[in-house]
Amino acid sequence: MFIALENLFNAGIKSIPLDYEFDFSESSFNGVFPFTTPVKLRGEITNSAGIVTVKGKISFILEMCCDRCAAEVKLPFEVDMDHGLVHTLNDEDNDDYILVEDMKLDIEQLTSEDIYLALPAKILCKEDCKGVCAKCGADLNEGPCGCKKDIDPRWEGLFD
Repeated sequence: MFIALENLFNAGIKSIPLDYEFDFSESSFNGVFPFTTPVKLRGEITNSAGIVTVKGKISFILEMCCDRCAAEVKLPFEVDMDHGLVHTLNDEDNDDYILVEDMKLDIEQLTSEDIYLALPAKILCKEDCKGVCAKCGADLNEGPCGCKKDIDPRWEGLFD
């Protein structure tokens, strides 16, 4: 979804409200499709003294399996969106601003990028998830599994 910014850059208007819902149900993350509910974006794009910024909050629920125990997890997230926008750039290597040469901002793409950059490397059902036993597959969050712990044969003499 593109937002025309020409009037904003030329100071014809001072702000553009953002109130959108996006369907990312076909967007993959680590091989799964975790967005089963709409992603919501609330905020605004403003021109203040010639500086155009987009600020808002992205809220969504991520539905995946825990990376340690494979339990289904529904995690609510809120991600802040805060970017400076320019229509020309003097320094091509500048990552502080988003270049919108054609005066159109792809707000859905920007929302998607902010979400993926904010997601944790591991999705866990709880911070202290113990995972599963490597031998029997029992969920260690429910208690010990009863498997006898293997001892490295080089250290067996110390445990006799």
